[in-house]
Amino acid sequence: MAQLSDRLGEGPLWVSSERRLWWFDIKGRRLSWHEPSTGSQGSFDLPVRASAAVVRQGGGLVLATERGLAAFDTRSGAFELVQPHAFEPGFRTNDGKIGPDGAFWWSIMDDEGGTRPGAVFRTTPEWRTERVIEGVHIANATAWTPNGERMFLADSKHGVIFAHDMADLSRRTTFVAAENGSPDGAAMDEEGFLWTAHWGGWRVVRYAPDGSVDRVVPVPVEQPTSCAFGGEDLCTLFVTSAWDELTPEARQAQPLAGALFAFEPGVRGDPLPTFAG
Repeated sequence: MAQLSDRLGEGPLWVSSERRLWWFDIKGRRLSWHEPSTGSQGSFDLPVRASAAVVRQGGGLVLATERGLAAFDTRSGAFELVQPHAFEPGFRTNDGKIGPDGAFWWSIMDDEGGTRPGAVFRTTPEWRTERVIEGVHIANATAWTPNGERMFLADSKHGVIFAHDMADLSRRTTFVAAENGSPDGAAMDEEGFLWTAHWGGWRVVRYAPDGSVDRVVPVPVEQPTSCAFGGEDLCTLFVTSAWDELTPEARQAQPLAGALFAFEPGVRGDPLPTFAG
């Protein structure tokens, strides 16, 4: 297991063709990888803060960064800003994932704890980008039901996960009003249950399709940040974490803060498509 300590670990992504998990340290400007079958690991320093990625059909990744969308070569580490965006001062990207429509859905947030509301963007394989959801302060838990009819999106500042109707994103219902921490990044399993890391909650929670708590998995850190299925047959759930905002005393009490964790939950992940752009 990778032993890097991330200030703000985020955006885990399994790349099946490489048999590697990739994830970010947003504030450390680092993109790391871990190969479970060999135990190998490595990382690349990035020129900007980046937070989420999708697998590019032709190879490599597309990254959501504070300066826009970038192409990243996972072999050489070459970074190319391919679609610049000028966000409002003080904003950066946060969560993101590829949707069942083949588009890259990604978000921006106010870096001062989401004080000002951010937005969610959608980038098609033709590289058309539009703002599709406004007014969400800290967008997280981006995921879709296996049939693609509902999109889940959390506002971590308010501790709520919403379910949006993909036919009309303005139609949304409250899926979960979380307790014991705030919902952060999430992953969907093949049974239609949503796994969500709870920032401040020392746990990862599996929510049933009706929003009820199906399972709680404790983790040894206060701030798990996101999760993703990977490994052979997508049978492993990887969990990122952070030590950002912890006091020196809290960091001493939880020396694994910022580490990457993994466990086998007994269910496989719902496979994600690749980005054709």
